[in-house]
Amino acid sequence: MHQHREVRSRRRRVAYCLAAAALGLVSAGAVQAKTPAAATKTPGATFDLAGWDSYLGGSESSQYSSLDQVNKANVSQLKLAWTYKTGEGQPPHFNPVIVGGKLYILTPDNALAALDPASGKELWKRKYSGRVAGRGMNYWESKDGKDRRLFFMMDGMLTAVSAENGDPIATFGEQGGVDLRKGLDVDISQLRPLQTDNPGRIYKDTIIMSLPAGAYDYASAPADIHAYDVRTGKLKWKFHTVPKKGEFGYETWPEKDHEKFGGVHNWSESTVDPETGIIYIPTGTARYDFYGGNREGQNLFANSIVALDAQTGKRIWHYQVLHHDLWDFDNPQAPKLLTIHKDGKDIPVVILATKMGFVFVFNRLTGEPIWPIEERPVPASDVPGEKAWPTQPFPTWPEPFARQSFTEAEINPYIPEEDKVKLRELFKTARNEGIYTPPSVVGSISAPGHNGGANWGSSAVDPKNGRFFVVSKQMPTFDKLNLDKRPEALEAMPNGGGDVQPYKSGVNFMLQSNGLPAISPPWSLITAYDMNTGNKIWELPNGEVTELVKMNIKNTGSTAPRGGPVATAGGIVFVGTSSDRKIRARDAENGKVLWEFELPAASEGVPAVYEADGRQYLVIAVGGDGLFAPQLGQTPPGESQYMAFALPQAPSGGSN
Repeated sequence: MHQHREVRSRRRRVAYCLAAAALGLVSAGAVQAKTPAAATKTPGATFDLAGWDSYLGGSESSQYSSLDQVNKANVSQLKLAWTYKTGEGQPPHFNPVIVGGKLYILTPDNALAALDPASGKELWKRKYSGRVAGRGMNYWESKDGKDRRLFFMMDGMLTAVSAENGDPIATFGEQGGVDLRKGLDVDISQLRPLQTDNPGRIYKDTIIMSLPAGAYDYASAPADIHAYDVRTGKLKWKFHTVPKKGEFGYETWPEKDHEKFGGVHNWSESTVDPETGIIYIPTGTARYDFYGGNREGQNLFANSIVALDAQTGKRIWHYQVLHHDLWDFDNPQAPKLLTIHKDGKDIPVVILATKMGFVFVFNRLTGEPIWPIEERPVPASDVPGEKAWPTQPFPTWPEPFARQSFTEAEINPYIPEEDKVKLRELFKTARNEGIYTPPSVVGSISAPGHNGGANWGSSAVDPKNGRFFVVSKQMPTFDKLNLDKRPEALEAMPNGGGDVQPYKSGVNFMLQSNGLPAISPPWSLITAYDMNTGNKIWELPNGEVTELVKMNIKNTGSTAPRGGPVATAGGIVFVGTSSDRKIRARDAENGKVLWEFELPAASEGVPAVYEADGRQYLVIAVGGDGLFAPQLGQTPPGESQYMAFALPQAPSGGSN
């Protein structure tokens, strides 16, 4: 059995040298803090990808398994092998960790459970007094294998427990936990515990955590990046996502009331390249998300991919994919690592899929774009006090994977006529000038919308074939700004609101009376790229809506899926959907569905693929109706549970 997924480098670590002089700030293009020296070998995706020892499979976030026992020839024979019920409560989004002969999950009753990965039998379960949360966790073990730990979030505390029995590690932090607020350069006495679903990443003996923003409002704490010693919990380094005076990027913010700026949080996921020791952090929006009158400027390091030295926290390079965000287009997912072959040479790349539907591809050592990225003019804001950035970066290649506009001709034909009439009236008055139409007082249409495009866990790579797979949503929003006269909002503005009035957005997801999106289908797509060329290999609707299928309306895509793909060496891409409650296996070469299984509830998360007792398994979390479930008469969902599938050559095991 593959018990460990210790991502070990098989090539020497790339050497770096300090740049001779600081580079000037530019509005577009990779900005480097230090330049890699010539490497002895080009880094590649040579990691051990047979196990699943942390969120998304490993620190490199590939969502890929090199196991091939299940392949295109036999995947149609997959059967349910075991289930594990998690009871009532929050539907599970947790991506299981399989290591050391155990499958670990966090459960809705604030517990950690260890299961037999071959049978699903509960080996032990440890309940905690605090609220445990997250989409995943991290595993670490000492070189001699005697100290084995799991790390997850509980009540705003980074918590370390024994992988043997779930007992807290008393020598880590304070009785097993580290308060993420400590180390922030602000008064934390009035700051609530910083709970986050982002499990962070481990590199060697360092765990790197991204702090949440603290509040979805103007008054939000800065969301710095903190690194801790995995043994002691001692703070090793921190990176300011809102630069301090004297730091690179400080001048991209107003100097006045600089301490009031917050947000810029990596709320989602991050990626470590274990070969080079670089961690890639995708950052989010500066607060407030839909109005930036208080934060004139480009706003680094918001909406960027930031490459940091995982040992020291020093910035190696960054690229801002969106300037002065007004749309809540934060970067929602872990960047993906590949080595591609282009222009006769191997190039190590990092791929970032965005809410805007763009694919940004960079040399992962230098940050240089693989294909040109153009700064193009975008519409200006008409809101008092707002100065939208005049241009935005547009990748010239690869092609986008999501629709980036919504016109009257695209109104959903499957909604009631009275809804169509209201939408036509809306189109007469709303601002609707393309992807970067700013929010406005009259209201603006934003497409694919801040819950559209890519999202957490929604992409995977196949390092063997150089492929990139991404699941997308098409969910336009209507963004209408209203004056915000709350004292706490005014206090967060420059000069206590004396210089500029704050605005608050009434975001409308444009869901219609039957729960369906305003835009015509497909509402979700799964797209495959050949990253050696940047060409799309295939693009297909991702899922269905059960009640529409009954009316012979097919190929619509799921309405708002939050199921992430997993690719395998067997030539398969697995992905679950919500509005039709299914998991599918697709042929990685052409997207054809080779197997599907009807689930008792929605699936919103990333499956895990692993081997136990010589048998390959696929396990997925199932529960609830799913995000924005259509009101079309679906039956109530079954009990939340984990469901594992395998080929029938071996006994199926027990059921809990």
